[in-house]
Amino acid sequence: MESGAGKHWTEEEVKALLSVWSEKNIRKQLHGTLRNKGIFIYIAKRLQELGVCRDWKQCRAKYKNLKYEYRTVKYAHNSGDVTKTMKFFHDLDAILRYEPVTQLAAEENGRCSATEAQLNTSPTTESTQGNPTSAIEASKTPAFIPTVANEGGKHWTVNEVRALIRIWSDKNIQQQLEGTVRNKRIFEQVAARLQKFGIDRDWKQCRTKYKNLKHEYKSVKSAQDSGSTSKSMKFFNELDAILGHSTMEQASKSDNDESERPPEWTEAKSEKDSIEMPGDTGEEDSVSNMSEDLRVADIKKVSDSEIIEDEGDFANSTPAALEATQIKKETIDIDDDSISTTSEDRSCTPVAKRMVGTDNHIPLEEAQNHFKVITVNDTGAGKHWSDNEVRALINIWSDEKIQQMLEGATRNKEIFEEIARRLMKRGIDRDWKQCRTKYKNLKYEYRALQKENEHLGNPRRKMRFYDEVDCILRRQPLGPSSWGCESSSLLSVSVGDVTANTGSLSIKRKTWNDEVSPVPLKKSASENTILHFQKLLTERVHTVTEGKKLLLERLCKQEEMQDLNRTQLYADPSAIQQVPAPAATAMAPAASDLKLGKKVNEGKTKEVYELPDIPGCVLMQSKDQITAGNAARKDRMEGKAAISNTTTSCVFQLLQEAGIKTAFVRKQSDTAFIAAHCEMIPIEWVCRRIATGSFLKRNPGVKEGYKFYPPKIEMFYKDDANNDPQWSEEQLIEAKFCFAGLTIGQTEVDIMARSTQAIFEILEKSWQPQNCTLVDLKIEFGVNILTKEIVLADVIDNDSWRLWPSGDRSQQKDKQSYRDLKEVTPEALQMVKRNFEWVAERVELLLKTKSQGRVVVLMGSPSDLSHCEKIKKACATFGIPCELRVTSAHKGPDETLRIKAEYEGDGIPTVFVAVAGRSNGLGPVMSGNTAYPVVNCPPLSADWGTQDVWSSLRLPSGLGCPTTLSPEGAAQFAAQIFGLNNHLVWAKLRSNMLNTWISLKQADKKLRECTL
Repeated sequence: MESGAGKHWTEEEVKALLSVWSEKNIRKQLHGTLRNKGIFIYIAKRLQELGVCRDWKQCRAKYKNLKYEYRTVKYAHNSGDVTKTMKFFHDLDAILRYEPVTQLAAEENGRCSATEAQLNTSPTTESTQGNPTSAIEASKTPAFIPTVANEGGKHWTVNEVRALIRIWSDKNIQQQLEGTVRNKRIFEQVAARLQKFGIDRDWKQCRTKYKNLKHEYKSVKSAQDSGSTSKSMKFFNELDAILGHSTMEQASKSDNDESERPPEWTEAKSEKDSIEMPGDTGEEDSVSNMSEDLRVADIKKVSDSEIIEDEGDFANSTPAALEATQIKKETIDIDDDSISTTSEDRSCTPVAKRMVGTDNHIPLEEAQNHFKVITVNDTGAGKHWSDNEVRALINIWSDEKIQQMLEGATRNKEIFEEIARRLMKRGIDRDWKQCRTKYKNLKYEYRALQKENEHLGNPRRKMRFYDEVDCILRRQPLGPSSWGCESSSLLSVSVGDVTANTGSLSIKRKTWNDEVSPVPLKKSASENTILHFQKLLTERVHTVTEGKKLLLERLCKQEEMQDLNRTQLYADPSAIQQVPAPAATAMAPAASDLKLGKKVNEGKTKEVYELPDIPGCVLMQSKDQITAGNAARKDRMEGKAAISNTTTSCVFQLLQEAGIKTAFVRKQSDTAFIAAHCEMIPIEWVCRRIATGSFLKRNPGVKEGYKFYPPKIEMFYKDDANNDPQWSEEQLIEAKFCFAGLTIGQTEVDIMARSTQAIFEILEKSWQPQNCTLVDLKIEFGVNILTKEIVLADVIDNDSWRLWPSGDRSQQKDKQSYRDLKEVTPEALQMVKRNFEWVAERVELLLKTKSQGRVVVLMGSPSDLSHCEKIKKACATFGIPCELRVTSAHKGPDETLRIKAEYEGDGIPTVFVAVAGRSNGLGPVMSGNTAYPVVNCPPLSADWGTQDVWSSLRLPSGLGCPTTLSPEGAAQFAAQIFGLNNHLVWAKLRSNMLNTWISLKQADKKLRECTL
């Protein structure tokens, strides 16, 4: 499912989307653009004006789903099947009837395919059918071009390339490009000069085109130097005049330098160069500067007459002529193989190869449907990796075989597919592109940290999982200490020349100083070469590092929360580029790389600041202060801010990974975290499992230790002057509070009450493996000013609950130990601080589990694979590993029982799911021969399903084999079994129950509002 999908669209929301979609400008833009993010951001803004709160991803997902469903129905109608229909068919027919008919090809995620083949229509269809004046009217309407859509993917015309080369030929520009390692400012200057020619290109597009042209030229030049005259390119002579001399100098110098070195060192230099190529390491585009692989393409021959014509046009062109010249229509053919499998450049467009004298020409307008644009989603970026997922990736990466494959391969798609398969066995659903992107980011962050710390006497930047990555890239085994603590140590190294030499041995096809033409596919190096190179690398590392002082600074830091896709949170995409990298500094809010706005609020233990660079977010800064009795007792406790921030961040991460909506975004520093800006509801919600504290005073006669089933929910109005009086639901409803445009009524009160109970139960279940009883919990809610929904806000730290280890009140570790002090002394405060530290250490353990488990899906035939894949995907949402096997209890009972014995023998708790159509013998045979749970999930057909299902329902005596027809239901059945001993799985189940209940509650509210 595409990111942004999943949340149900009401009928009114769909109508609003269709009303915006039906506008001619919108239709024209959707039909004529390669990258449509900007258009859907605009559509989302328009929907907000109509009272519909949807982000651009949700709009795009719904647009695609409606389009696909319409075409399915339309195809059925054209085939004579008029029984098939859908909602809003006539509205969609009015919009889409004149668009090119597309082949119905559903992708794996159920959305319509992004590639569309035009069948019997032309661009002038709309003007020749239906309304003959539509084309004229459309031409009169000013074009709507969202700014975000211009970030990349827009084809460069011949005149635009000529203008770029003309500016590039300036000696001053050439000198700047040759003598700098950070070239953003140079390309901003190039873009500004292009503006004078009437060409609207941003600096990223200019840099991308510059790199593409440079690579094409060097590929052709290398081929010609080798005696091959079959390769050529447009503008070769112009580029040769600019690059020819410098290229020959570099080539001769490179030959001299490399002639004496073994091939292994040449490969190592390629890796080093690829890391040290220009890029602003402090900016968002720093990762994209690392790689130029997208430019790899085969350039076909261009006729001599065409080149001569271009040369003449270029020589005679003037700025005015460039601006006035009409854009030519070119024919291009896209080479799928030219798109590198190792690129992460988010702003690049693939290189098209021109084919002269062939029948493979595609008009530019039609080529848009075939043009492969590498976006963030294509590279697998955008979806946050949890710390457990990163650990699993690093664990697989540390495998010697995987490292050797990565070192010896130039095209590594198959390797990362293997990594993705191994992750899937651990219950982590990541595709090969996401694995490759995360692998590259980890390597880049590691090397950027080394390079930065090399120039700093006192290193400031920290990196998660530094120790583990360092062990891999230095070719050292991962010790138990690397995995013993759930929070990886943060290691800052200040060394001499150990920047990229200790890195991975991966070979890139293209480097900064030594750009070569694409090389043939090479799977792996010989073992002797690898071992020899490892030896040379180790000796060099020891030589370089000998005598140098290593500064080791270890900080035990909790897992950082997932990075929200700010494009989804904020309509202004420029805010993404302004978000600074998290700085692990304890001096916030005076953080050097985070601009703070005005103070929004200040409480007894924290301060809240606006963040001008991140609209819709605030910085929550903790204080080294502890209070009791509404600040009647107040003391400074050194280090409390960091302890509370660690506790809050871990708890919010646990809840968010379970599926609870919170305001938490990420940890910013040791003492502060970033949260979504919310208008706080002045109610403290308290959930109690055991009667103690103020409850006993307000309810005389109840003994301490009385347990509430279900947990008891109370609410208190925040009013320090009146000691936070207790309120009833009726008081809260009658107060008619309104925050961020949301009125607090019965529905909102019910949602907060139900959420309070679910949050308490999740945390209670999470503390049980630590043999610690969660007695009660105090939380607060707020209304997100952007999404207008109620979310868990404020903080959850050791001030927010009572914790009794082993259920013994005398061992309490919460703030009650401070409240009970008769006299506050330095020794007493140290005791309280030790309690807080104990909780902060234990709370990190809540993010992992020692419990194991897996689901094994047995299918009777490979034809049931699609049904089984749904089970596997559903298991991944609960974090449960799932394996698929093929066996038939009818045709091979001995093999079925052998597979059963294989999984029984390793001691890992297993749930078997039997998927067999027709006569299901698989489930009953398994159930009768194993003590492990077995569940039937038959893929029923429309013809014989009602008869076939009885083979799963009517079983012999002595068999306990339940049947569920839904693949998701089978996965949930397994999750409920594993959730008995795995609090992380149980938390996801409990959160799913809550979210389902909330969605029904909100749907009922909307229905009642419409009825009224």
